[in-house]
Amino acid sequence: MNTLSKVVTVAAAATALVFSFAASAQNAHEGYVIDANGAIVHDAFGDCLHTGQWTAANAVIVGCDGVQPPKPVVAPAPAPAPVVVEAPKPVTPPPPPAPTSEKVTFAADALFDFDKSVLKPEGKAKLTELIAKLKDVNLEAVVATGHTDSVGKDAYNEKLSVRRAESVKAFLVAGGIAADRVYTSGKGAKQPVADNKTAAGRAKNRRVEIEVVGTRAIKK
Repeated sequence: MNTLSKVVTVAAAATALVFSFAASAQNAHEGYVIDANGAIVHDAFGDCLHTGQWTAANAVIVGCDGVQPPKPVVAPAPAPAPVVVEAPKPVTPPPPPAPTSEKVTFAADALFDFDKSVLKPEGKAKLTELIAKLKDVNLEAVVATGHTDSVGKDAYNEKLSVRRAESVKAFLVAGGIAADRVYTSGKGAKQPVADNKTAAGRAKNRRVEIEVVGTRAIKK
């Protein structure tokens, strides 16, 4: 092939390529007037110009005939995280107060006449004061224990100490203390707190001890 033939062949191929591109552009914009650059021609109002072959099926070009670009796909908002409501923590009540023990000692001579187990008026007055104080106590037990000095026989002294303790219990129960909360015992001269060889010591040994076991009531 000579040089002239090669030039003719290349020119023909280029022309075919141009016509192929124009045809593609024409097909892409079918029904619309296309300029030399393959762009759709618009009129003075900005509307796309139609050819005689335009039909409604050609209205697919964005910007022509009211065709809008596709709306962007908006991903749905994530569901709100579930609100976790914590259950209220149980309120632990304070521990109940521990029982305490208090002991009151009365001189037997202040409660009874000598060698007697019947309460004297001044003895009743002292026990009445004790009953008033016990109203602020949640009682668990009241223990009345009688004691004597060493004068006399042990058997007699022990019985006398028991009778005196029982007299104290009877008075407390009459004053409102539950009978099943009051306990009595008599120790006679077995548990002295002073020397029985002196009058002052024997007076201290003649006594009634009252022990109160319970908790103080909480005042509202």
